Amino acid sequence: MSDSTPDIEMIDSKVVYENRWMKVKEDSIRRRDGSSGIYGFVDKPDFAMIVPFDGERLYLVQQYRYPICQRQWEFPQGSWEDDPDAKPEDLARGELVEETGLSADRVEQIGQLFPLYGTTTQSYRIFFATGLTQGSSRLSVEEQDLVVASFTVDQVEAMILSGELRDAGTVAALSIAKLHGLFSSSRR
Repeated sequence: MSDSTPDIEMIDSKVVYENRWMKVKEDSIRRRDGSSGIYGFVDKPDFAMIVPFDGERLYLVQQYRYPICQRQWEFPQGSWEDDPDAKPEDLARGELVEETGLSADRVEQIGQLFPLYGTTTQSYRIFFATGLTQGSSRLSVEEQDLVVASFTVDQVEAMILSGELRDAGTVAALSIAKLHGLFSSSRR
């Protein structure tokens, strides 16, 4: 639109709930037509999602996800609440070691997505990690039930199609890696 009037203008903002991992905000707003309202959303730090690939296999983690009361497979991912300004690549490398014990010679950002931009400010950067070396994981108390396993690309795709793997971020990250041609038939 050529008009400089914003689609939505924030009039006032308040934090209605806050903990170490997030803030829930409620903003009083004014829309372009002059009507007023409220908009509630979650303010969370960005996170990194890592696609670890050793040339033949992908590494996934499985953990219990409390909001849905289920264990789920997904790519390693996370944020650092104690260092929200960490460089995204450092975050990706750190989360990979923390959750899987894997160190990567190369970590390349291949995308950035918003998981729920109508609900949260959070985005995530997707990193492709190669040149993997196994070491020891450094799980936090919240991750003590985490399991690591490796799968072929075909196996991960079958897990998605069967409903065994339902993490939207992992599905999107795999798709972006495939669109970049990172799993060419010679590498599969």
